[in-house]
Amino acid sequence: MTVTDPQNHKFPERLVPGDQPEHEAAAGQPPISPGEHETGDHLSAAFSELTGELNRDAIAEHERALLQPEPILPAPTSRREAREQAQIAETRAQRRAEAEAALARHTETAKSTAKSSAKPRRRGRRALIITSISVVVVAALVGIGAVTLGPVIGPLIDRFSSLDVKDYDGDGTGQVTVTIADGDNGTAIARTLYKSGVTASVDAFYQLLVRGGNEPVFHPGLYSMRKEMSAVSALAALQNPGNRLEGGLLVREGDTGHTILPGLADALKVPLAEVEAAAANPASFGLPADAPTLEGWLSPRTYTFPAGTTPTKALQTMVDRTKRSLNEAGVPADQYERVLTIASIIQREARQPQDFAKVSRVIQNRLAANMKLQMDSTAQYGTGQKDGSVWSSAESLRDQNDWNTYERQGLPIGPISNPGDDAIVAAVSPAEGDWLFFVTINLDTGETVFTTNDADHTAAVKQLRDWCSANPGRGC
Repeated sequence: MTVTDPQNHKFPERLVPGDQPEHEAAAGQPPISPGEHETGDHLSAAFSELTGELNRDAIAEHERALLQPEPILPAPTSRREAREQAQIAETRAQRRAEAEAALARHTETAKSTAKSSAKPRRRGRRALIITSISVVVVAALVGIGAVTLGPVIGPLIDRFSSLDVKDYDGDGTGQVTVTIADGDNGTAIARTLYKSGVTASVDAFYQLLVRGGNEPVFHPGLYSMRKEMSAVSALAALQNPGNRLEGGLLVREGDTGHTILPGLADALKVPLAEVEAAAANPASFGLPADAPTLEGWLSPRTYTFPAGTTPTKALQTMVDRTKRSLNEAGVPADQYERVLTIASIIQREARQPQDFAKVSRVIQNRLAANMKLQMDSTAQYGTGQKDGSVWSSAESLRDQNDWNTYERQGLPIGPISNPGDDAIVAAVSPAEGDWLFFVTINLDTGETVFTTNDADHTAAVKQLRDWCSANPGRGC
């Protein structure tokens, strides 16, 4: 089956740090209204939100959120694909961002480390917050009931929690390169900035976007940023075209020439026709005689090409890096194209890295048994199907082209994507097993079932159909 990497170009309207999904009412019990909660529950929640210190239950819930696996999916090949499947990854990304931010605040508060000139400031009036909570606690002890506190603590949290977000002061110091990928939304960018050391927290940047109302336009590319920047300074830097590095290109695992070549033309600031003309003769790059195109040879990496770099030189850089990966994996020169072809299918079919070697084994077992591979990724590549569906169209399945393994015996004529190093290693070193089939039964988690016979495979396919019925518009 083919795979996509859905991203959303929008961020949710509101995301409050520490906000948790509402739990369902216990079986047989009516929902509890805010006014019916015990006073202690209100005070614990309010104190946790307003001080950054979490109770054990909250810590455990955040840690569970971080342990949930994210979909391991390659990039979409068009903005249309990204929009059509935007909901697949958005909820998990939001929850992980909330959990990371909440746990980071808790850790910093618990450590109470000494302040330094570079230490992030607290944007809220912490003493006032704690004092306010103390007053509420005393009031509760002398007899103010839950009904009175219920409507009081909620507004307090809404009023003060956004003021307690970690943020740096000023324009920062030093220099760091940050990559904004095509399709990255507000949550993804906030996490990238935090992990790169640009901002002090995920929330600092994210809440700035939410408060702004209108989503800024973020252009994919490489940006020169500083470390320890305030969220406001970071946003301004990303909006400044002068900080976008010329010649920057991000090639993701599983990308195809359909998206890479236009991206290269943009990075080099040359017409697409020049790049396509340079790529039209694979032999000029020292490729094997059986390589029909440059597909598979454009190594997934982040590139920065100096001004004046020609399309031929840029493409040669990418090809040379692929040769290096093949050599490091111990691939003989006469097997380059075959290994890249297998690796390209693995990259598009496997949803999780731990399944790469198992998918490789399925390919090897089917070839050894003289079975057609029947990989949807090859059928869709052959016709250029880009509707974002995991299911191949009838046209794709029947088309008589050199890549469609539903019609063609053996491997396709060449690679169908540009695989990363892990997929190349898996192509050379398949797992041990007698599987002949596999199908991903949950497109969100990437859970995949490997089977040895048609009956079990049919049952697994039904699981996928059932999942698709329950999750319309999410890759099906």
